[in-house]
Amino acid sequence: MKLSLVLKASVVACALAVSGCAEMMTPSEPNIVEVAQSAGSFNTLVAAVGAADLAGVLSSEGPFTVFAPTDEAFAALPAGTVDTLLLPENKDQLTAILTYHVVPGKVMAADLAGQRLSVATVNGASVHIDGRSGVKVENATVTAADIEASNGVIHVIDTVLLP
Repeated sequence: MKLSLVLKASVVACALAVSGCAEMMTPSEPNIVEVAQSAGSFNTLVAAVGAADLAGVLSSEGPFTVFAPTDEAFAALPAGTVDTLLLPENKDQLTAILTYHVVPGKVMAADLAGQRLSVATVNGASVHIDGRSGVKVENATVTAADIEASNGVIHVIDTVLLP
């Protein structure tokens, strides 16, 4: 009963202060997983994240920087590679590959400009980043940068990184 009264009072207060109500009802900015799901060009990555049980981690507070390979990047792997990685018995290998694409913290393209760095990934290995002419991560080129999410940023890459 008390909860019902509180909810009714909130609705009335919201109706009286329309501008404040809009802020209260605005959905939060999507997280990294939601951004990837809605983009339409990361279907393989999203499926792999699900198979590796990493969706919860990449939906958490973060922040994270994800170097996200497109569906075309996954398609460029040798035939059968993705299907093999998605098998339950290969979950550890899939997890190692996916976490190699994630760096703790939020790193924008401007932070990388003009620099050559070695950066630790979530899987513990380091990736080499060259920001002197565009941005390259190992042998992958960043094709779209600074796609912001509530818990970090996505940089689209054209090649799947292999640790």
